[in-house]
Amino acid sequence: MPSTPTAPDAAASEGAQQPALVRVERFETPELAHVAEIVLDRPEAMNAVSTAMARAITAATAQVAADESVRCVVLTSSHERAFCVGADLKERNSFTDADLMAQRPVARAAYGGVLGLPVPAIAAVDGFALGGGFELALSCDVVVAGEGATVGLPEVGVGVIPGGGGTQLLVRRVGWSRAARAIFSAARLPAREALELGAVDEVVPAGTARDRALELAATIAANSPVGLRSAKRAMRLGADVDLAAGLEIEDACWRATAFSGDRREGVAAFAEKRRPVWPGR
Repeated sequence: MPSTPTAPDAAASEGAQQPALVRVERFETPELAHVAEIVLDRPEAMNAVSTAMARAITAATAQVAADESVRCVVLTSSHERAFCVGADLKERNSFTDADLMAQRPVARAAYGGVLGLPVPAIAAVDGFALGGGFELALSCDVVVAGEGATVGLPEVGVGVIPGGGGTQLLVRRVGWSRAARAIFSAARLPAREALELGAVDEVVPAGTARDRALELAATIAANSPVGLRSAKRAMRLGADVDLAAGLEIEDACWRATAFSGDRREGVAAFAEKRRPVWPGR
């Protein structure tokens, strides 16, 4: 499948003269026309999340979330050997306690921007995804990892805890005891071990995670945009409530979808044995 992007939109972090740090790419091929790629692009630091990069992630996710033409997002890296190595510890080493507290909402907004994407999101992980880098991947709905990838939440080894959602997201993915073992031991997991744990969803040959993620994104993006957004909303909101409350959430999301133009077009296309042309509303 062709996967050459069009010219990127800049998600600039600190003004026009600074490097973008994060890019939003769109595609010209029909299969990927409704896919947005968010590229972590601070290769000289293996995408370590500095304050500036956190702001760039927040800007990029806000841009994509506001674009109703997007049906699926792929989160990738421009670095061959690293998806993201986590927080920029060199920057943090210079922080006062006040600096660290001031940065906290900036960092939370970045991870929350990925987690809050209203459409399906896929992380394509090749190389290292550690600490905050793995938390960015866990904030996506699906994680595709290359054979040589290494993932983990090693924060307790440097005197902190996973603070980008890791203590919550990994537990929800793999269960309490498995997450506890991984987090308390500061384990760095090879891709196959992470797959067995349930921390990633698919392992592909090294260097092909992006290609596989885009292939999966194309499959997802062929479906109803109203259906995709409503299904994700129902799943996210219903994940941590009791079954009765979850079914009420599902019903509300069903109602938001069932009387849409997408539903009418989907039924008509099925009856007429053709591909649907989704109105997206």
